This record gives sequence, C-alpha cells and structure tokens, in this order.
Amino acid sequence: MDENELCAKVSKIDPKIRFSGLINNKGRLIAGGMIGSVKSLEDEKEDEMLFMELALRVKMRQEFDKDFGRVNFTLSHREKLIVMSFPFDKKVLFVSMDKRKEFDKIPFKILKLIEKLD
Repeated sequence: MDENELCAKVSKIDPKIRFSGLINNKGRLIAGGMIGSVKSLEDEKEDEMLFMELALRVKMRQEFDKDFGRVNFTLSHREKLIVMSFPFDKKVLFVSMDKRKEFDKIPFKILKLIEKLD
C-alpha cells in the first residue's frame, strides 16, 4: 500500500472524516488531503502552519519515548472538529473529522491500517 492509498483507505473508515493527509518531518503535505468536496476551515497558508507545528510537536514528543514509550496517536477534541495524528516512519498521518458522539474506535482502526505498512 502506498501513501496515497493509505490516506484514501483512512478516509473511508468513517463518513465524518474530512481530511486524511501524510505530513513529512518538515511539515509538508506529501499525500492525501481534503476528502471530496469538503471545504477546509482554514486557508492554505494556515494549513502550512498547522502542518509545520504538527511536525514539531511530534519531534518534541519523541524526546519522552525512552521514558514513556513511543506515541501511537494523539487526539484533540475541539469545538468544531476532532483531530488525530499518527506518527510513523518520520512522517505523521493527520486526520480530522466532524464531531460525533462515538469516535473512540476510529483511531484504532487507523492504527491497524498503518501497521499493514510495516
């Protein structure tokens, strides 16, 4: 499975997923993106800043891997969205979705797809 295929499979896990993209360690989108005709909540310049900040956060969290173990994913439940990040292979899979009551199984379904890449 290649990177674009991974993003496409993630987007099909749940109809509320808005974005599935792979970010490199420099904060650049290298695969995937917005799903279908969904409109982004921010402009393109803000996307770039978000991706760079995400890459930096992932690098900073890795400082604690020795003590706590590797991060499998992070999830933020925001007012408008749920956002998740999945670090692997010096990249980060970034996923956003519309809020819903039950979302706890979705990150584990995404982890299973990532595990298939190894």
